Amino acid sequence: MRDRLQRFMQGRYGVDQLSNFIVVVAVVLLVIELSETIDHVSFKIRSIVNLVAVCMLVYSYFRIFSRNHYKRYAENERFLKYFGRTQRWFTKKQKRFAQRKTHRFFKCPCCKQSIRVPKGKGKIAITCPKCSTEFIRRS
Repeated sequence: MRDRLQRFMQGRYGVDQLSNFIVVVAVVLLVIELSETIDHVSFKIRSIVNLVAVCMLVYSYFRIFSRNHYKRYAENERFLKYFGRTQRWFTKKQKRFAQRKTHRFFKCPCCKQSIRVPKGKGKIAITCPKCSTEFIRRS
């Protein structure tokens, strides 16, 4: 059985980050659609959500079983370009939140560079490492 599956998948694109993302979003939509908490939503909206989720699953499997590696790779790269930007933004916010007790963050008034300084030092002169502008803030 395992050999048959390996032979079938030979030459196919397979699973990538975009396919995983599409499957997860589709499953979340299906769970939301099936949950009892949205009973007040009309049948028409629920059926549209269900149709969208099923179409997403079909598209994901189309991508997985596709033999056109170039197009699937290009689609995944575009997804990673935008998703990576969003992921980096959330990671930055998470790091800032973790350091909120020991550091303060300021933006340079000229170049808008983010600068991290230790908390509890009183009024300090902060020099921007990017444009060398000096400004005074209370840490």
